Amino acid sequence: MKVPIWEKFLTDRDKAVFAAGGFGAKMGFGKRPAVLVVDVNYAFCGDKPEPILESIKRWPTSCGEEAWEGVRVIKRLVDAARAKGLPVIFTTNKRRPDMWDNGGWAWKNTRQNERRTESTVEPNAIVRELGPEPRDLLIEKQKPSGFYATPLQSYLTLLGCDSLLVAGTTTSGCVRATVLDAFNSNYRVAVVEDACFDRSQASHAVSLCDMHAKYADIVESAEVIEFINTLPAGMFDLPSGLPPTRAAAGRS
Repeated sequence: MKVPIWEKFLTDRDKAVFAAGGFGAKMGFGKRPAVLVVDVNYAFCGDKPEPILESIKRWPTSCGEEAWEGVRVIKRLVDAARAKGLPVIFTTNKRRPDMWDNGGWAWKNTRQNERRTESTVEPNAIVRELGPEPRDLLIEKQKPSGFYATPLQSYLTLLGCDSLLVAGTTTSGCVRATVLDAFNSNYRVAVVEDACFDRSQASHAVSLCDMHAKYADIVESAEVIEFINTLPAGMFDLPSGLPPTRAAAGRS
């Protein structure tokens, strides 16, 4: 059995408390899952794989090479989901050009309002290896949680989803905030461990520990893809990805 990544950060007291308190029980997958990919954009990945201390010179929020390792895993995950017709939902950030709406982000990071002119890619664009494809959904947000002040929950209601398979970044920030809000709304949540990444190794591990204890199952991508492959195809009424016909557009 694989030793959890967070195990080395826990004291013997922590381990005893979790065991005695019954934390970390397996909740299991739901029946109608969506894949939710949180903030896998160039701002968090950089525009190429390179060591984090190099990448962060140009991309202050980059997670470095580990981001691109995560992208490869996420690609397998979304390919499996698309093959079964599961919803694939991406989140990313959105800001005014003058950054006025950056709000509290600038209060805790002195480089938040930097403009990156040396790259041709849009920082908030999802990395091209992942999409989004025409039938996928894109949620633009301004705060950590993909649920906060966005239509995400209404889309999940429209799709009839009962659960989320979550990947993305950062594990300790936007992933954790999104998972907590999903838990608050009574979705079953599985966090795909090897499809998540963070700029801080300690924060990544301890955040996984916290989610495992209380809010989500922490699972490997191989287990998640195996689960996806057991699901019937075509369960969801996904967007067509095509513009409506004139006749359909004229209906009221």
